[in-house]
Amino acid sequence: MAKKQVAVGIDIGGTNTVFGFVDREGKILGEDSIKTAHYDEPEVFIAALYEKISIVAQKIGNGIEIIGFGVGAPMGNINKGTIEHPADLPFKGIIPFSELFNRHTPLPVIVTNDANAAAVGEMIYGGAKGMKNFVVITLGTGLGSGFVVDGKLVYGHDGFAGEIGHTAIRPGPSNRDCGCGRKGCLETYVSATGLKRTVLKIMADSLQPSELRKYSFEELDAKMIHDAAVKGDYVAKRAFTHTGRMLGFKLADVVAHTNPEAIFLFGGLALAEDLIFEPAKEYMEENLLTVYKGKVKLLASELSTQNAAVLGASSLVWSSREEAK
Repeated sequence: MAKKQVAVGIDIGGTNTVFGFVDREGKILGEDSIKTAHYDEPEVFIAALYEKISIVAQKIGNGIEIIGFGVGAPMGNINKGTIEHPADLPFKGIIPFSELFNRHTPLPVIVTNDANAAAVGEMIYGGAKGMKNFVVITLGTGLGSGFVVDGKLVYGHDGFAGEIGHTAIRPGPSNRDCGCGRKGCLETYVSATGLKRTVLKIMADSLQPSELRKYSFEELDAKMIHDAAVKGDYVAKRAFTHTGRMLGFKLADVVAHTNPEAIFLFGGLALAEDLIFEPAKEYMEENLLTVYKGKVKLLASELSTQNAAVLGASSLVWSSREEAK
């Protein structure tokens, strides 16, 4: 009996690295994670990750054949297999990820930006099937973006096209510091971390009561803010509205650059649904050039919510195989 072919999708985030064994239909046969933040050295991190992947593979059994590893990571470079100067990871400089990973396996290791991986995943498994022009915005610890134009993912000259998370929404020396070393980047306002920063700013400037006041910055997370907003908490609702408006304002620029059929929001912050979608849609439409108004759909990713990033990363392997045919 032939073994089922699977790709291992790996999503490297600032807090956790999640992986899963995914078949061609998008079914995840097994998954697990490790804490990215626990590792300062990429070699140690990769060794621990590969060991955990091997353990899960053994649990699944002998019925699978791994055909490759797809990796989505901040500042992943598909041209070189590197992760370069990631703002949201504990590793610094240029990490030769594919090379280090291939010390453990001879199989293909495809590395790209986490948002580009999400865009490929949306094409293969999600709501962008059949679309030729769309954008995926990933809203997690940071903000990533992947652009598909005329049916092809845009990588650019060095493999780093589409980094709107590190375009300025509020330039100037008095604005928020970003992990990339600059100030006023979009992701300092529109991300799980940016949402927390906005909550603290609103609480500092307001005397409005809020259940969030009892938490420190380290204790606070986006889910707490979401839950408070659903209950009607003034500070939490205002923070989401501000975050959505900032996103919508920037999306109007994105539409002008690429004229997409749709923009998909992907990641933890997108799960806030109307709290983020309504102000984002309103401000995007308000700031669009007339020729684009009412034409661009703002949609939630249709990838499985819990496994979206893993599906996106695994799709790199399947996409690479199909391109090679």
